[in-house]
Amino acid sequence: MLVPNDGVSNGQGKLVAALEQFYTEQVTKRRMIVGKRVEEVVQVAHDLMKHVEAQEPRCLSTLTQSGGRWEGLHINSPNEYQITIYLNQMGEFNLVDDGTVPGSAVLKLSDGRKRSMSLWVEFITASGYLSSRKMRARFQTLVAQSVEKSQYRDQLRMVGGTSEVRVRIRDTYTLDMVLAFKCYGIWPRSAAHWPELSLPWPGVELAAEVKMSGFTLVSRDCSHLAREKDKDKQEAAITAEGDTWVMIFSEAEDRLLTSGCRKKCLSILKTLRDRHLDLPGNPVSSFVLKTLVLYECEKHPHEWEWDVISMGDRINGILLQLISCLLCRRCPHYFLPQVDLFRGVPRQSLTQGASQAWRLTRDLLTRTEYLQQC
Repeated sequence: MLVPNDGVSNGQGKLVAALEQFYTEQVTKRRMIVGKRVEEVVQVAHDLMKHVEAQEPRCLSTLTQSGGRWEGLHINSPNEYQITIYLNQMGEFNLVDDGTVPGSAVLKLSDGRKRSMSLWVEFITASGYLSSRKMRARFQTLVAQSVEKSQYRDQLRMVGGTSEVRVRIRDTYTLDMVLAFKCYGIWPRSAAHWPELSLPWPGVELAAEVKMSGFTLVSRDCSHLAREKDKDKQEAAITAEGDTWVMIFSEAEDRLLTSGCRKKCLSILKTLRDRHLDLPGNPVSSFVLKTLVLYECEKHPHEWEWDVISMGDRINGILLQLISCLLCRRCPHYFLPQVDLFRGVPRQSLTQGASQAWRLTRDLLTRTEYLQQC
């Protein structure tokens, strides 16, 4: 070994101390900025949903505050916020998770149920599927009308060129509004392999708890997921993608990151991302970082490996894995490894991301004072 053990320990100790200072100063500063913007985002969302509900009683605002946090609000970055609108009456549909569009599932009218009797009759296809695209189009129209009626209309504008429901606030940040169904107590077939029995983490008890928390189906444009090399499969996927609902596992992911310094590591990585890896094409999203933290948990399954004293090693490992994924141009979803999180991201953006991530990692390892300059 070229460097004495005490030198390595001393270097790691300095890095941990620098990360602690960075967390206290810069992560806290980011939270304050985000907190102020969340207040405005919530006000705008409540105002828009008030007008939406008046025209469409089936779309009720589910944005509520609990324990100092807003349920249904997700912060993608300090400039991007997502509001999830949970819908009722999913019970009349069966979940069909056949893998036609990776990472997505369809909702099919239950046997014996008449289309005309459904609460969502006008959004059900002739084949009995609840069309995500049709519902999103209707919701987009309602939100656009609400923007015109809103008390904040001078500060708002709809984002065009997309089927997603997005609103720009003061041309500073974006509010993404998403329709969703919550699937409690069930686990999708596409994720049935999780957890790997050969791995010690997360353990039987925590895994059972995570699976009971279920998952969420959201209305998203998933046409980029429908690309298949096989022509027949491609045609089937493209036909199906308009009716499919994307599966997300936010609550399950959060449960897995509750102990040790896992959340602390993620908060530091998000702040570093905002300052150094916020690049065109968004190759390094906060969700990519969250996914890599979960993979790092599998590599380091013991709780002592997530003590604060090991924080430098964990962040270094995650950044190196990020570089590897960017260079390989593939980052598998944690629960749905058949889904590539880099799909649709330009190759040039991935290359730039790898270069920038390597520069960041190198500076963190060789110059602990670098964090004070971030």
